[in-house]
Amino acid sequence: MNKKQDTFENVLNSIERAATLLGLEKSDYVALEYPERELKVSIPIQMDDGRLAVFEGYRVQHSTSRGPAKGGIRFHPEVDIDEVKALAAWMTLKCAVVNIPYGGAKGAVKVDPLTLSKKELERLTRRYTGMILPLIGPEKDIPAPDVGTNAEIMGWIMDTYSMFKGYTVPGVVTGKPIDIGGSVGRSEATGRGVMLITRETLHRMGKPILGTSVAIQGMGSVGGTTAQLLEQEGCRVVAVSDVSGGVYKRSGLNIAEIRSYLNDKPGNLLSGYSADGIKHITNEGLLTMDVDILIPAALENQITLDIAPRIRARVIIEAANGPTTHEADTILEKQNITVVPDILVNAGGVVVSYFEWVQNIQSLTWDEEAVNQTLERIMVRAFNAVWEEAVRSNIPLRMSAYKIALDRIVRAKHTRGVFP
Repeated sequence: MNKKQDTFENVLNSIERAATLLGLEKSDYVALEYPERELKVSIPIQMDDGRLAVFEGYRVQHSTSRGPAKGGIRFHPEVDIDEVKALAAWMTLKCAVVNIPYGGAKGAVKVDPLTLSKKELERLTRRYTGMILPLIGPEKDIPAPDVGTNAEIMGWIMDTYSMFKGYTVPGVVTGKPIDIGGSVGRSEATGRGVMLITRETLHRMGKPILGTSVAIQGMGSVGGTTAQLLEQEGCRVVAVSDVSGGVYKRSGLNIAEIRSYLNDKPGNLLSGYSADGIKHITNEGLLTMDVDILIPAALENQITLDIAPRIRARVIIEAANGPTTHEADTILEKQNITVVPDILVNAGGVVVSYFEWVQNIQSLTWDEEAVNQTLERIMVRAFNAVWEEAVRSNIPLRMSAYKIALDRIVRAKHTRGVFP
């Protein structure tokens, strides 16, 4: 069994454990072990040099029991159908744990977008949109950005879909540029949600946020925003990393300076960053660092069976999807390390995507204060429910989140019944 299949197995294992805690019969949740739809497409595009290249793409709809499918589109050279299935399942659970009326989906294209010109990337995006067109729409499946995609790419998807329909359909995607129906606060939403969950976790543990030491793996949109907001809250962000490695400074890094360097020009990585007092470290060194809080905000399967016994952080806030393997999770539990699960921590993005979709279908706009205040209310309410269930049932936070999410999904399925 390969690594990506293990990722989907991790989801199924957690669902099984939550089902046992809920006292469910197999027939109550067996449908969640099988995505409702899996589409695999071949995407031929003409490259700038005139040759024809064919890329592989996917769209998976895991569950629509609680509403239209919702999930991002990932452009990454190592993505495959099993990873997409896992990500779609996590979206189902994520939407349920924060109680917004969506099911889960995910899409992907096996490509390194950095190797394409802008015109090639646009042609690939538009052709992929045409290939998955029968599955998507504001009333049935709403894509969004993910690893390797951004607001501009969502704009191309929206335009392509609209051209097929013959009229503008802004609600077909979220995470769009604001000029064509995007929502203020969307680009920072996932990172803001991570900050809120970190703050609430420290509050529940009776620890001050001021001076708390934090290490963050990943300095993309999520990790970078998280680092900036936690620094503003008074945390001491001592280490951050990207694919090239990381940087460490005991007294705290200058996050604004680091983000400015990384965004200054394409190709800038932390391996090339220098400043007084910093030390270059490996990603493994960051994960095993002695800090109060570790925030994995990169890709799946980062905290493994090998890494888990060496974790020295007291709290792990999972900003990435599936950063901890099932085997590693068991070790962390035995070490009494508090793990706040991904399906709760990184739900801020889909919450504000929901706000964007609501604004689109109602043809209205919210200001940033309204977006951020409503996001905070939803995230804090979901966190409190997960924390209190964990205490009441004496179970880990991950199982508490899965238990709450699974209960909502199963009850929706039972209420709707099985067609025909």
